[in-house]
Amino acid sequence: MGEQHHVKFPQEVIDEYAALGVDILALFSAGHLGTRMGVQILEASAERVVATMPVEGNTQPYGLLHGGASAVLAETIGSVGAMLHGGSSKIAVGVDLNCTHHRGARSGLVTGVATPVHRGRSTATYEIVISDEEERRVCTARLTCLLRDVRAGDGAPVRTAGD
Repeated sequence: MGEQHHVKFPQEVIDEYAALGVDILALFSAGHLGTRMGVQILEASAERVVATMPVEGNTQPYGLLHGGASAVLAETIGSVGAMLHGGSSKIAVGVDLNCTHHRGARSGLVTGVATPVHRGRSTATYEIVISDEEERRVCTARLTCLLRDVRAGDGAPVRTAGD
């Protein structure tokens, strides 16, 4: 878990962040929590973010995928989509997350796919569908992020008027 792998980004995103000297893989990663849970982002753009997460190690006492684990996967990939929509001058901060759990998963990988419902100037909302290896829906989530200007100390690139 947490090993480096290749994430598919649109070329214009790679170019934008490379020009700022930003490690795009670190910036749009699953973060410390996602890494501990084994979240692997496979594809990332403002239009679609795809990631997997193992069920093993992310279960509740009955051996089923923990609902909180599904929430972590959903918020991670919805936030990545919102950040990519906002661009390098914005940071995405989750303000609302809801999850409906449809069925349990006991083993294997689950896959989350985030697609936009709304992409505005100040907010972005993504629907996240989490499915098991048989492509059965395990969870449906919706995440709304506030898009605010990057400030020093956010851990993201800061653009000035001259950029």
